[in-house]
Amino acid sequence: MTRALLPDLSPWKASADFRRLWKSGLISNFGSFLTFVALPVQLKELTGSPAAVGAIGAVELLPLVVCGLYGGALADALDKRGLIVWTEAGQGLLSVVLLVNALLPGPAVWPLYAVAALSSALVSVQRPALDSLWPRIVAHDDMPAAASLNSLRWTVGGVAGPALAGVVVAYAGLGWAYAADLLTFAVSLAYVLRIAPSPASHEAAKPNLRAVAEGARYAWSRKELLGTYVVDLAAMFLAMPLAVLPFLADELHAEWALGLMYAALPAGALVVSLTSGWTSRVRRHGLMVVLSAAGWGLAVAAAGICGNVWLVLLLLTVGGGFDMVSGVFRAAMWNQTIPDELRGRLAGIELLSYSVGPQLGQVRAGGLAAWAGVRASVWSGGLACAGVMGLLALCLPGLMSYDARTNAHAVRMRERRAATEV
Repeated sequence: MTRALLPDLSPWKASADFRRLWKSGLISNFGSFLTFVALPVQLKELTGSPAAVGAIGAVELLPLVVCGLYGGALADALDKRGLIVWTEAGQGLLSVVLLVNALLPGPAVWPLYAVAALSSALVSVQRPALDSLWPRIVAHDDMPAAASLNSLRWTVGGVAGPALAGVVVAYAGLGWAYAADLLTFAVSLAYVLRIAPSPASHEAAKPNLRAVAEGARYAWSRKELLGTYVVDLAAMFLAMPLAVLPFLADELHAEWALGLMYAALPAGALVVSLTSGWTSRVRRHGLMVVLSAAGWGLAVAAAGICGNVWLVLLLLTVGGGFDMVSGVFRAAMWNQTIPDELRGRLAGIELLSYSVGPQLGQVRAGGLAAWAGVRASVWSGGLACAGVMGLLALCLPGLMSYDARTNAHAVRMRERRAATEV
């Protein structure tokens, strides 16, 4: 029974490039989560405004949209490894900017917003390349297992990074958090450089607006895929509480718990990842996406209502677990049904679905907190998320009925991969 719950290691055993990319992502994510905590804390110290912290999402939004769509076209047209290398190096340079600014006698506010926007642009170019590379280095039937292992990679950094960041920022200073992030980018880059080149397929289109439009038309034709985008966008916009966590910690008289609050969401995701063996046996992926998104909303709502910091941490952990279940099955649907020549452009659209929501959610949470209070911002968003998931379940029959064994696109991709592996 215990063995059936453990993660399926088939992708790790079968592919050296999967192992290298996994290690690179683990190290890079660990450092990025240090900055993820340090930057809003620094903004809070410099401005004292929930709206100013929430505005991080606003400045990240435009580069996310523009570069996400065009980055998907680039991922289809260029060598994927090369894109990952250059964007990883660019992220390291941005860590240098944050470090220098933090060490100034009077740190400025504008570089924090500038770095947030530029980092959003680089991530938006990198993620389609990463997401479209996984299906090339992992067998078709191992996609759910790969999604679970990738979530494990992300959540390990997500738990350790924020928890450590809370200690580092409180006792060593912001500069040390930014310096550690810079070091992790350097180590991550060394791993990526060892991955085999991944050139564009022969059918790939040139990176232009026509190619972007072609990807959008394909996505529009796939109603079950559109359903996954809508579900994730709504869940993150309505219920993502990250922008107000520094203020929630203050309101609960638990400033010491801020790092734990940031770590709680990925901690829940980590528990799911460590017990993800069951996900490979589930075939109704769409149903799981909707149910787990509703669970996420209810957990966040309960966290906003509770006044005990330990219960808040527990509920945030539960919410993070539900969010990870949704993420695993969304990724499985995407990776098992999208043709290779469109993978980058669809990954760009996917990036928007799971990134625009949190960015807008930060603006929503910060603005509502400034108007109605921090806890009201959290619980009202969670309840709204759960209610919207009920409506979407009624409006998205194609998503609710999706079955990986019988879906025409999944069957076609399975047959194509089998033919190339003969």
